[in-house]
Amino acid sequence: MEKEAGILRNDMKISLPFQKQAYALFFAIILSLVRGVTYSSEIGIAIEAPMAVLAFTFCADTYTQEIAGRRSEIWRLYPMKKKLNCIYRRIVIQEIFLLAVAAVSYGLFFLFQNPWPDGIRQSGIENELCQFFVYFAAIAVTIGFWGILSNFISCLFRNMWAGIGGCLMLWLITNSTIGYRYFGAWNLFSYTSRKLDHISDFSWICGKMVCICIGIMAVAALPKIIAKRG
Repeated sequence: MEKEAGILRNDMKISLPFQKQAYALFFAIILSLVRGVTYSSEIGIAIEAPMAVLAFTFCADTYTQEIAGRRSEIWRLYPMKKKLNCIYRRIVIQEIFLLAVAAVSYGLFFLFQNPWPDGIRQSGIENELCQFFVYFAAIAVTIGFWGILSNFISCLFRNMWAGIGGCLMLWLITNSTIGYRYFGAWNLFSYTSRKLDHISDFSWICGKMVCICIGIMAVAALPKIIAKRG
């Protein structure tokens, strides 16, 4: 038990250094200050795409930090199972932290901007909580997808910047007028482009299912990538 706790603490120390925690929290504060919203239903729209950028920059070095830290020779000696468990643990640690940042960011919008209650639904704490839980589910998929994809591309090319660059290209395509127009409910940012005046329309879940499916495929392919790339 103590050994497992020590491994977890070591992974947290490596994957969540102070500078990463600091810029993630700074990001949340700045976003809630500069991104204007009028209604509380617009907060999720304001957060999702920027959080995707934070996720793929935050998780891109999950694997490559072993190379940057000059631990690659020792890393190669590890059994494959140990390598994969280490990568998976660090991804989970980082994405749990990012989920906490996303929740804090949501609250900061209320603190700094005090938006009006949802202009479509009747106001009330129950509606606001329901709206938050829907947001939290959507942002969890967004963070998970972009973090996993960034790490996958970085593992494939053994380069953190390849992971960031590849995700940035995909982000620019899908988070655009063209992406919203041609992909519709199947867009990776379907939650952002959903119609707020149709509260019973959950077709945006299709886009989140696409994220989940691609994420599962990336996780399934990771062992082969690690075996080939070291």
